[in-house]
Amino acid sequence: MINKIIEFSANNRFLVLFACAILLLCGIYALKKIPLDAIPDLSDTQVIIYSRWDRSPDIMENQVTYPLASAMLGLAKVKSVRGFSDYGFSYVYVIFEDDTDLYFARSRVLENLNRIQSKIPEGVKTEIGPDASSVGWVYQYVLHDESGQFNNADLRSMQDWLIRFQLQSVDGVAEVASIGGFIKQYQIKIDPTKLALFQLTTKQVIEAVQSSNQESGGRVIEFSGNEAIVRSRALVDKIEDIENAVLSYDIKSRAPVLIKQVATVSVGPEMRRGITDFNGSGDAVAGIVIMRQNEDAKTVITRVKTKIAEIQKSLPQGVKIIPVYDRLDLISRAIKNLKITLTEELIIVSLIILLFLWHLQSALIPVITIPITIILAFIALYFTGQTSNIMSLAGIAISIGVLVDGAIIQSENSYRKVRQWQSSEKKESLFLVHLNSLKEVSPSVFFSLLIIAVAFLPIFTLVDQEGRLFRPLAISKNFTMAIAALLAITLNPAVRMLFINAGKQKYYSEQEHPITRKIFRVYEPALRFVLANSKKVLIIAFILFISVIPAFKMLGSEFMPILHEGTILYMPTALPGISVAEAQRVLTIQDKILKSFPEVETVFGKAGRAETATDIAPLSMVETTIVLKPKSQWRKEIKNEEQLINEMNEKLDFPGMPNIWTMPIKNRIDMLATGIRSPIGIKIFGSDLQVIQSIGIKIENILKAMPETRSVIAERISSGYFLDIDFDREKLKIFGLSLKDAQDQAATAIGGSNVSEILAGRERYPIQVRFAPHFRQDVSAIKRLLITTPTGAQIPLSEIAKINFRNGASMIRNENASLVGYVYVDIDQNKIDIGNYVKNAQKLLLEQLILPQNYLISVSGQFENMIRVKERLKIMVPITLALIIFLLYFSTKSWVKTAIIALAVPFSLIGAAWILVILDYNLSIAVWVGIIALLGIDAETGIFMLMYLDLAYNERVKADKMNSENDLKEAITEGALHRLRPKLMTVCALIAGLIPIMSGDGAGSDVMKRIAAPIFGGIITSFLMELLIYPAVFYWWKRKGR
Repeated sequence: MINKIIEFSANNRFLVLFACAILLLCGIYALKKIPLDAIPDLSDTQVIIYSRWDRSPDIMENQVTYPLASAMLGLAKVKSVRGFSDYGFSYVYVIFEDDTDLYFARSRVLENLNRIQSKIPEGVKTEIGPDASSVGWVYQYVLHDESGQFNNADLRSMQDWLIRFQLQSVDGVAEVASIGGFIKQYQIKIDPTKLALFQLTTKQVIEAVQSSNQESGGRVIEFSGNEAIVRSRALVDKIEDIENAVLSYDIKSRAPVLIKQVATVSVGPEMRRGITDFNGSGDAVAGIVIMRQNEDAKTVITRVKTKIAEIQKSLPQGVKIIPVYDRLDLISRAIKNLKITLTEELIIVSLIILLFLWHLQSALIPVITIPITIILAFIALYFTGQTSNIMSLAGIAISIGVLVDGAIIQSENSYRKVRQWQSSEKKESLFLVHLNSLKEVSPSVFFSLLIIAVAFLPIFTLVDQEGRLFRPLAISKNFTMAIAALLAITLNPAVRMLFINAGKQKYYSEQEHPITRKIFRVYEPALRFVLANSKKVLIIAFILFISVIPAFKMLGSEFMPILHEGTILYMPTALPGISVAEAQRVLTIQDKILKSFPEVETVFGKAGRAETATDIAPLSMVETTIVLKPKSQWRKEIKNEEQLINEMNEKLDFPGMPNIWTMPIKNRIDMLATGIRSPIGIKIFGSDLQVIQSIGIKIENILKAMPETRSVIAERISSGYFLDIDFDREKLKIFGLSLKDAQDQAATAIGGSNVSEILAGRERYPIQVRFAPHFRQDVSAIKRLLITTPTGAQIPLSEIAKINFRNGASMIRNENASLVGYVYVDIDQNKIDIGNYVKNAQKLLLEQLILPQNYLISVSGQFENMIRVKERLKIMVPITLALIIFLLYFSTKSWVKTAIIALAVPFSLIGAAWILVILDYNLSIAVWVGIIALLGIDAETGIFMLMYLDLAYNERVKADKMNSENDLKEAITEGALHRLRPKLMTVCALIAGLIPIMSGDGAGSDVMKRIAAPIFGGIITSFLMELLIYPAVFYWWKRKGR
């Protein structure tokens, strides 16, 4: 079948070239249109149920979060359900299985939400979050007024009512969240003594405000043949309108009682649950652009920046929109770095082919194979919905040295056959010489490239975060190899036949070639020594293989190497109960310190939550985005991000605020996948929050003693501060008050309530009713608050309730409807790897921690992913090896040959293991991907080596020159020595293709180096072993056969 395709391509070369040209045009189109991103979208399919209700966390948990979370557990394809209850907010994250359609998931949640809605208390505002996740935070900006004409309330109004809506209209944007500054609020501050004087109640004030802020209509009237619509326009639009609202009217005195007689009305800030800082300058107004899931990040960000440029023209003079986080920068740097790497690989590999063949026309075919294969691969990537990102381009990058192997073997074999034809009687046509040379090696070439593709099957079985990360790499590599295999039997024969006349030019034999001639002088004596001492050589090879065991034991383990984004996320956590003012003060000081580092471009600090369902941060959680300058502008003594982070960590030592350092994208992915925002987390499951917290504190103290721990903090989930008002039901009965009426009056007096809103054009501002500050500023004042009874009598709150300060749950988490607490652990990865740290920590906890009955702990974060990958690879790698062996047997039709080829695997492991030790790389999923890729390459190089030994042996048998052991040795020498050039070319192309990756230092290089390192080391040892061990094994096999 393969030979027939080769014949057809050779005889119809112009048809093949035309078809290839059409496909190239399609490939160029796909290359221009394919979406760009830094990394694949790693977020789970998730739906957020977001509820608002002015209640404490325990009430939110019991009456909102728990009912919603438990109702979602039975949905189809749900993987897990996580709930979070904070003051005034409830979040339920419904996480679905991989490949679940987002809108299918949203419709299922919405159906269930409608069913459960009746069980949710009245007044709870529940909605489904945007079709996005926090990973979609692709662009953040601040509004800065250089003129000083506008305060933060004015800037927040610009953000909320102008900029936000304009950006939200951009295609691909799911939501624009605001944070920072002050939301303008019209505040009615009641004097309760004046209310008592006029015998009025708070309820009447609320009704007066609502009644004075109305619009109505009277249908239509007709006159003089015209129709007029009747309307009454009486909305409040200024403070005076509120002040002059009528509360009551005294018939005797004929004088109205107005709101301004019992209260003061002013404009002030609404209560905030999130604050910001920019470069240590204090509070700033900011916006977060959240991209819709599965959108093209580069295109969306470009559209956003274009829209911002338009908006900027309409803003008042001096007001600037300043970016503080732009993912496009990372995307551009990553893609640029990979483009440079691909270009370097192409040039280096092409030069090696030209150098070894020393013949332009013969070298041209493998050289043009590289760009054609890469361009055609983009057709498959485009139509399978992949994006062009670090991982998909890395798949192509690590394939460049391999995809050209087939063309190299074909070109070199044709080159050798034509040289023989030139020096012979030239009995057959040059066309047939080329055709027969292609037929001789192409089946082996095709199968070897096919095996490389099959070797990547374990990557396709990975799930969750690791599956989404490495599947694009596996897809792009397999498409590239499949296209290379097809080109080897179609385009290569067609192009080869275009250069038939090249046979008139001089062809150099291996002995005449200036490079291989020198290599022969070294290799020939070594080869003859191996054949003379084959037993000793095999024993030495076995001993070398045994060295793999201690090498692997010396390696640490981690889930993934750090992908340095050029941006650092600093996440210290304060104890619960921190006030907004204190949080602002600390945040500003921290940002000033960070901005003082010369490597820092901008600092944008955030404490608390933005106005979006994708942000669940409590006020005690700080998220500071630190954008770094290019490394060329760093101090010479600062070599990498870890060193810079360690220096920052030393300067940012705030009591009670342990530091956590991570990267923005990585953090948001980790939090979505496991709920943990640090590299390692410990989850504590149980039924009592106090016990969960005490266990967490014990774990914190135990792990703090480990020298490799940079910081550790257990959530103080039950350490919030509460002012409890406990009503006495018996006393309520005496005064004729219902519990609800008493609670509502107390809530309005102390905390206030938004009772209406002012419509200022398109802008909307709430109107709040509340007692004046000095009537509620301390406990004694609160005890004196007057509650109105149904008879009109007013009694102090202390008469009907006990008022006390207590500690309670500041925030409550649950997973799959079970209460859970988190312990966050950040480690110094320069001192220890994650795998060994967790192993040591588990041993320590086992010795020192005694868990109460019905409480359990589990290690989460990256370690959870590591265990999942390890268990899956234990199954899939052996299956893949078995499949490769089956394909080898199908190709060779001999179990002995299959076993000889398979020897390349242990040979390559020697180099793979020791290069990881030398480079001080940990075992990670990226390293395992490299090792899996190495399996296929081993099979390929083994096939080529055995093919040449077989060809040389069979030629001697055919010529009746296999009569003695010396003849066997000469046949092996011919196959190993005089076919050294194609083997050298393929291996040098492989190694040269990896050099730009190994020496790279741009965005994404850390991941790519871990993939390339085991391939690089494995190829070197595998090649050396194949040159020396394969001849010895082949000699033993054929000698026994004789």
